[in-house]
Amino acid sequence: MSGGDRVRAGEATLGELTGVRSSKRSFYPEYRRSNERLAVAVQALDEISRAVVRSAEGPRALVEAVVLAAVEHLQAEWVLIAVADGALRGIRPGFLFARDGELVDQEHELPAEAREQLDVIRKRPWELEPGEARPGWVRAPMLLDEEPVGGVVGRPGAGVQVTDTDLAVLRVLANQAAVALYNSYLFHTAAQLKGRAEQLDAEASRQAKDLVERKAELQEVQRRLTDAMQRQVIDEERHRIARELHDSVTQAVLSAGMIVEVCRAELAALGGASEQVAERLQPAKELTQQAVAQLRSAIYALHRGAEEGPGSLPVLLERLSHVHLPAYVDVAVRIEGKPVPLPGEAEHSLLRLTGEALFNTATHSGAGRASVHLRYEIDRIVLSIADDGTGDPAQLRRTLRIARTSDLNGHHRGLANMAARAEELGGELSIGRAKMGGVLIRLEVPMPLAEGDGDA
Repeated sequence: MSGGDRVRAGEATLGELTGVRSSKRSFYPEYRRSNERLAVAVQALDEISRAVVRSAEGPRALVEAVVLAAVEHLQAEWVLIAVADGALRGIRPGFLFARDGELVDQEHELPAEAREQLDVIRKRPWELEPGEARPGWVRAPMLLDEEPVGGVVGRPGAGVQVTDTDLAVLRVLANQAAVALYNSYLFHTAAQLKGRAEQLDAEASRQAKDLVERKAELQEVQRRLTDAMQRQVIDEERHRIARELHDSVTQAVLSAGMIVEVCRAELAALGGASEQVAERLQPAKELTQQAVAQLRSAIYALHRGAEEGPGSLPVLLERLSHVHLPAYVDVAVRIEGKPVPLPGEAEHSLLRLTGEALFNTATHSGAGRASVHLRYEIDRIVLSIADDGTGDPAQLRRTLRIARTSDLNGHHRGLANMAARAEELGGELSIGRAKMGGVLIRLEVPMPLAEGDGDA
């Protein structure tokens, strides 16, 4: 190969590498312009890389970086980047316009020529592939999986000559922006989903905890309901037995006692040996009285619920009023003041005293109405049993004095028992005229009652 051929071969190789053809007069200036364009392209690619790595900052920051990189590369008067309708759903903003360092994302603030280009990007992004620079402006599509999803449009500055290299850089910028926008969208969507998943997990944990608590509460309610139903069944059976004892057994024993008393009276009237027989019947009468007292105690116990502890006296008085009086006697129970717990033996004594008084009302007074009044005061309890019968308070007081001193024949031990119970409670029993017209039995007991008070 001659020397001239070698020179021409070298120039051809250099032209392939630099994109310029060698000549002795124009080689260096052309090479310098090519080198300048290469430097601009490298700078543009650097700006693109700086822009696309900002995905984690969100779509807004990414779009701003891309637009500013395009403005700087083209030395443009303005640049518009936008997403096509239906593409990259959820990306905000849908477009961004840059001019003189100002960023605009409101459509009514765009100049007319920019609004025209925005309409093309949104509705016909496939028209953005220019093939070459158009007079006055340049544009490039944003491709994702080879499908147009938006585009970049810019108006280069005055005196700026747009080359194929500049168009290639703009296409790279647009495509990388599409990928980066999509990645940013996925990143933030994943972050939102993660946050939502954490919220749902926390909510599920809270609901699970609430469910455990509600289940425990439900189990407790079910247990209490079962206990209440069991107590109700037991109480109903106890009350039934108590009614049977009162309506049948007690009445039978009372009838037997009355028959014995009638026989004693008739035998005593005959005199002689018959009077001795009448005296022998005295233990039978006392046995019937004891049997009645024991039956009453059993009735009281049956009417006291298994779960009723101290403080249930008002409830027990209400029940007692329906046990000791026949249906034709109207009885009313009134509680006044705030009930306070009393020792069990004290409550039992008060109930026995009330029961004895109501029994006397039903048996001897001929009353049609009766009342039980329990009043709680700061320093005492006052219990009153009144009726509208024919009883004489003065006669009952005399009878009580006699019964407490002698009562050899066992008459009127009920009054003596009531007085004895009043003394055991540390109280005082009085007998007077009731406002209803009959007899008023009144008991005053000082407060507080000690646990041991009321022992028989």
